[in-house]
Amino acid sequence: MAVKQIAGRDALGEFAPKFAELNDDVLFGEVWSREQQLSLRDRSIVTVVSLMAQGLVDSSFRYHLETAKKNGVTKEEMAEILTHAAFYAGWPKAWAAFRMAKEVYANEEKLGR
Repeated sequence: MAVKQIAGRDALGEFAPKFAELNDDVLFGEVWSREQQLSLRDRSIVTVVSLMAQGLVDSSFRYHLETAKKNGVTKEEMAEILTHAAFYAGWPKAWAAFRMAKEVYANEEKLGR
């Protein structure tokens, strides 16, 4: 089940209230909650690949990697997803994505998972 999002309001509520509302209520509320149409796990995969394809490997990318991990995408699956996407989105973008994915999944390696 999708989590109630307030990041937009926290970050931009006073500066851009409508954008914050759309971010929290529509994107993360209505779109991410459509689990009958597409699982959270699958939405996470699509989102990670979309951000990587744009070269957006910033804090939002890290958030979506962490969300993908929470939604059940394993380290091995993420490595395969990014490898596959590299051929379509760009090799340098994949390198940047791998650097951050490796950090996000690092705890898993330390725990022997």
